[in-house]
Amino acid sequence: MPRIQDLASVLRSKNAGPFQTTIDLMFDDEAAYRRVLASAALQPARIAALYGTAEDQVRIVPFDRVRAIKVCMPRRWGTHGSGSAFDRDVYGAQQHGLLADQEVEA
Repeated sequence: MPRIQDLASVLRSKNAGPFQTTIDLMFDDEAAYRRVLASAALQPARIAALYGTAEDQVRIVPFDRVRAIKVCMPRRWGTHGSGSAFDRDVYGAQQHGLLADQEVEA
């Protein structure tokens, strides 16, 4: 079974302000975009479990016109903002790995 990283042409994460992280998934292929968008791998409950956050805090925003998906959620280290003493990834640039490895069913 392919993983998200096998189907996406771009997969990256970054801060969306000091308390939010966003993961961008971009696709060259319409079929791959639709397959990932419809998969269980991109359900808020699964993402919440992966990232240790509440399901109602996960937002999946598809952009059909450009075959892109944005996943937004609170930063993994709670109420500590970017750059705090507890921050392990100031720019949020290393947060997409957990999602990248998720398998996408046919």
